[in-house]
Amino acid sequence: MRKMMIGLALLALCGCKAATPANDADPALWVLKDDDTTIYLFGTVHLLKPGLRWFDDGVKKAFDASDELVLELVMPPEAEMQALVTELGMSTSGPSLPEQLGPAEAAKFRAVLPELGIAPEALDRAEPWLAATLLSAAPLRRLGYDEKDGAEAVLTAAAQKAGKKLVGLETAREQLGYFDRLPFDAQRALLVDTLADLPKAGETIDAMVALWGKGDADGLARLMNEDLARAPELADALLAQRNKKWADWLKARMDAPGSVFVAVGAGHLAGNGAVQAELAKRGVKVERVKY
Repeated sequence: MRKMMIGLALLALCGCKAATPANDADPALWVLKDDDTTIYLFGTVHLLKPGLRWFDDGVKKAFDASDELVLELVMPPEAEMQALVTELGMSTSGPSLPEQLGPAEAAKFRAVLPELGIAPEALDRAEPWLAATLLSAAPLRRLGYDEKDGAEAVLTAAAQKAGKKLVGLETAREQLGYFDRLPFDAQRALLVDTLADLPKAGETIDAMVALWGKGDADGLARLMNEDLARAPELADALLAQRNKKWADWLKARMDAPGSVFVAVGAGHLAGNGAVQAELAKRGVKVERVKY
C-alpha cells in the first residue's frame, strides 16, 4: 500500500539518481484530439530532487502549444490548506492515535517520529490517514526531495509566467476527503504498512522514478499494483473512481475547442484501470506521443 501512497497521494514518485545518465528523463506523454481540440496527458511526480531534466523535448513542446494547464489540484493558500488539514485530519476527542494501535505498532510509531524530526506527541491527535501521509513524505524530504522541484510546481510556475489558464480537477477539500472517508480499518492498515516500509522509502522511490524517467508506464503500473489486492478500498477511492471521473471530464472537454495540457499523478496513467483505458471505454482514442 505504501507504493500507492507514493504514487497517488500528494507524495508521489521521486528521486533522480536511478533515472537515466546525466539526470535526463523522458516521461510518457499521450494525446487525444479531434479537428479543433487537442488534449495532452502527462503523468507527474509530486516531489523531486533538483537537477532532473524532464521539462524539455516533447513535454515542453506540448506544454508550449497548450492554452491552459489542468492539474489534479490548484493548491490553495497555505493558511487555507493548513486549516483543511486540521479540520479533516485531526481529532479533538477520543483515544489518541497511539492508543488506537496495537502495543507493538504504537511503540514503533512513537520511536520513528524523532528519527524523522517530528516531535514525539505531534501526531497524537492525527487520524491514521494523515499520519501515514506525513510519515511517507518525511524521509523523502530528509533525502532532499521537495514539492518545489516537483512536476506540479514547475508546470504551475511556467503556466503563470506564460499567462496560461490554470484549472484544477479537484479542490483541496475533495482530495483530502478521499482519505478522510476511508474506513478506520483501511486507514489503520495504511499507517501500519507505512511504518513497516519506511526503511525502504529511498529504494522504492528510485525504482519508481527510474521507470517514470524512461516512460515505462507498464513497468510503473506493475510496481505500483503489487499491493493493490491488499487495499481494495484505497485503490477504489484513490484510483478507480477518480480515473472514471476524470475520463468523463476529458471526454466532455473534447467538445470545446483549444489545446490543453493535463497533468495528473503518474499512477493514474498506468495500468488496466488508467485514465486512458477509461477513455477507450467512452470511445475516445488516446495515442502515445513519440519524442
